[in-house]
Amino acid sequence: MELQKIAHLSDMLRRYLPVALVTVVLTIFWQEEGKAQDPQFSQFYANPLYLNPAFAGSARCPRLVMNYRNQWPAISGNFVTYSASYDQHVDPLSGGLGLLVTNDVAGTGTLTNTRISGIYSYQRPISKTWSIKAGFEVTYFNKSLDWNKLKFGDQIDTRQGFIYATQDLPRGGTVSNIDFSSGLLLFNETYFFGFATHHLTQPNESLIVGTSRLPRRWTAHAGATYPVGGRDSDVTLSPNILYMVQGDFQQLNLGMYVNKYPFVLGAWYRWEDALIIMLGVQTNSIRFGYSYDLTLNRLGIGTGGSHEISAAYQFNCKPAKRKFRVINCPSF
Repeated sequence: MELQKIAHLSDMLRRYLPVALVTVVLTIFWQEEGKAQDPQFSQFYANPLYLNPAFAGSARCPRLVMNYRNQWPAISGNFVTYSASYDQHVDPLSGGLGLLVTNDVAGTGTLTNTRISGIYSYQRPISKTWSIKAGFEVTYFNKSLDWNKLKFGDQIDTRQGFIYATQDLPRGGTVSNIDFSSGLLLFNETYFFGFATHHLTQPNESLIVGTSRLPRRWTAHAGATYPVGGRDSDVTLSPNILYMVQGDFQQLNLGMYVNKYPFVLGAWYRWEDALIIMLGVQTNSIRFGYSYDLTLNRLGIGTGGSHEISAAYQFNCKPAKRKFRVINCPSF
């Protein structure tokens, strides 16, 4: 009989522990001192406006980009993020305009965060070979919590699972606010360096009475593109590095892309967290990529890793009236 109870308890933990863990994570977001973090994409350059607002208009012609990320699909209450953006260079403005929409869903719709951003970037040459771009972003966001989808310990029956009504009083709801971000890019035909600061004013995103400031996100990224076998070779190597800080969270990514038209192969190591493998296809007008994050941290492979898909369409446009330098950086 005791062995049966132990086996039953083990089955209960296996079935309901993932739900409880997600609930705990979401509960942290309500607390007055809770510190949220932004969703992150493994294909950084496949979502350029999300990475750095200075990328707005960097391709000159109109560009439409879409991204999808499913993080930890093997855990009940995974994290799913959608993103879509449009940008182009506008000669009379000496820079680019962009629109970015991001929707992040945690816990199967329990916590939803939608952001709509308008971006302007200014570009100018600073020497015969180097150019600089400066971007500024204004964002409206709406964050909401569906209390009915949360699970609590007092709802659990040891035999039948979640059957009771919780005694915890409903809290939360919806919060909206305005946010600001900025970024810089310095580049020539071979090298590029970028820096971005998101959430400059650290807006309040508390879902209950009190204040919960969204920590600033600092991002530094750099890379280079080298032809293999001569300047006119269709094979290039692109080593890259990205470092990000937000609150107590730090992230270091080291990676390399190999390009042989029309295919792109990429590999990244996210320090002490994951190995990222990416395969993409890119032509003059379309781009499609898939990447998988193999979890290396304590969560292990039981999370199902992370799947990410990116797609983009590059429109044709009239020849530039004035000289325009395109950033020679990875597309994924």
